[in-house]
Amino acid sequence: MSTAPPDFDATFLEQFDALLCWRRDVRHFRTDPVPEPVMQALLASVSLAPSVGNAQPWRLVRIRSTDLKAQIADHIDRQRIAAADRYADADQRAHYLSLKLHGVREAPELLAVFSEEHPDTGHGLGIATMHEMLRYSTVMAIHTLWLAARARGVGLGWVSIVDPATVRTMLDVPDHWSLIALLCIGYPDGPCATPELEQRGWQAREALADRLFER
Repeated sequence: MSTAPPDFDATFLEQFDALLCWRRDVRHFRTDPVPEPVMQALLASVSLAPSVGNAQPWRLVRIRSTDLKAQIADHIDRQRIAAADRYADADQRAHYLSLKLHGVREAPELLAVFSEEHPDTGHGLGIATMHEMLRYSTVMAIHTLWLAARARGVGLGWVSIVDPATVRTMLDVPDHWSLIALLCIGYPDGPCATPELEQRGWQAREALADRLFER
């Protein structure tokens, strides 16, 4: 028996567009916890993401240890200082160092997302010529989680200034798991529909016309 699809009416579409607009990379978090039923709903949303061959290559590590969180935060801070040396211009380097790039110490939840490079699931479908589709699938899972979080008023921040091998060692996961993201999850310290890097004058969003091509 087939099931009729839901009616995504004009009101829903307007709300969905607002959800996309308000999905932000959050760096400023309140420290109060995310209720466990909410966290379980967010984690469950990951399974709704599309994946190549239905391989579901994502592997989630929920970091509960305060010692591990502190170690990871210290590691990120060291990577941030090292990354600043990439900027030869002193003003740009100072601007970079003035940015808040993570909320690991404040966010009540920290989630490491890995991609299994050789999953038994999926039976190799769709990756013969583009093995990276496994990682792309994991990115789709992260985006699904991101939207599910924002719809519940929960913020998510993607931290990328880490050394993947170091984090993998810290978390004691298999070598064939590739780190895709370190995610801070919690309630935002304040609402904002404008990307923080745009607010801080680092980089504004550019027009679609500059990124849309036709052949």
